[in-house]
Amino acid sequence: MTKAEYLQRGESLDYTNVTEDTIPDGAVVTIGSRIGVTGCPIPPGKTGSLHVVGVFEIAKSGTAAVEMGQAVYFDGTGITDAANDGAESNPKANVAAGYAAAPAAAGDDTILVQING
Repeated sequence: MTKAEYLQRGESLDYTNVTEDTIPDGAVVTIGSRIGVTGCPIPPGKTGSLHVVGVFEIAKSGTAAVEMGQAVYFDGTGITDAANDGAESNPKANVAAGYAAAPAAAGDDTILVQING
C-alpha cells in the first residue's frame, strides 16, 4: 500500500515567480494545464499564494454567450468558451479554466468562473 501524508487543504498553493517582473495580486497564472489566481503580489524569485479553488470574476475575451456550468478556457488575455484559437492548421490549445459560475452574455466584459483545482 502506498502511504500519503496530508499537508494542506489545497485551496491555495505556494507559487514561485520565475519571471523578471512582479506578478500583481489577482493575476491569472497558467500552471500546466490549469489556472490559478495570485492572492498577493509576488516579486521576482519570491514565493506567494496562488488560489486554485473558488469563484473569480475574470475578464472575458470570448465574444460568445456562455451558459452557467459551461466549460471555459484561458487564452492568455481572458476567458473564452473556445478550447483552442480556431486556427485551421496547428490550432493553439487554450488552458482549461473551469466552468462558468453564472451565465454571461455575448457582450459582457467579465465572467464568473469556478476555477479548476
